[in-house]
Amino acid sequence: MRRVAGIKAWVEEYDAVVKEVEDLRLMPEFVKEGVVTEQELDEQYARAMHRIEELELRNMLRRDEDRMGAIMDINSGAGGTEALDWASMLLRMYTRWGEAHGYKVKMLDYQAGDEVGVKSCTLEFEGEYAYGYLKSENGVHRMVRLSPFNANNKRQTTFASVFVSPAVDDTIEITINPADIEWDTFRSSGAGGQNVNKVETAVRLRYHGKDPDTGEPVEFL
Repeated sequence: MRRVAGIKAWVEEYDAVVKEVEDLRLMPEFVKEGVVTEQELDEQYARAMHRIEELELRNMLRRDEDRMGAIMDINSGAGGTEALDWASMLLRMYTRWGEAHGYKVKMLDYQAGDEVGVKSCTLEFEGEYAYGYLKSENGVHRMVRLSPFNANNKRQTTFASVFVSPAVDDTIEITINPADIEWDTFRSSGAGGQNVNKVETAVRLRYHGKDPDTGEPVEFL
């Protein structure tokens, strides 16, 4: 049913684009007859181009998870107070982007900086294609500027990381091959009684899989 709903949405979007283009094709005649103005023609052209561009972009977001909402983690990196301020800038930027594009943005977790800014936070974007649009934001973001937090107003480079994952719901089936799972047991260290360094009480779970986008092997602990 989910696949059928997705195909139906594509058909409806295509029909809407066809209608916009057909209306645009007829409007020059209406302008000559004085029925519509040139401004209205320009507005119709802008609407038609916007729909076409949106459809072209969504055509590139064909993975099942691309249609889902998104969970975004923002963490300040190297740079001290400057990094905390940079993380807060990213938080404001992504929040405003989500609101401007019709997504409901919720703050799931927030850890403020000691003086200013944000140490880390987690956002949820509710709405279709949020993950598809935001997944390219994954990675380390760098800012270089004359720091207002530097007494000598020197140029400073600072970093913050952004990680985006799909907001998976119950309609997604996740299959894990037991052969890709590996259990490690080893002796723990530190205070813990007589069994420490004698009995293998520590356990580590490894999952060996492949990156769905690149096919490269990955390992999760």
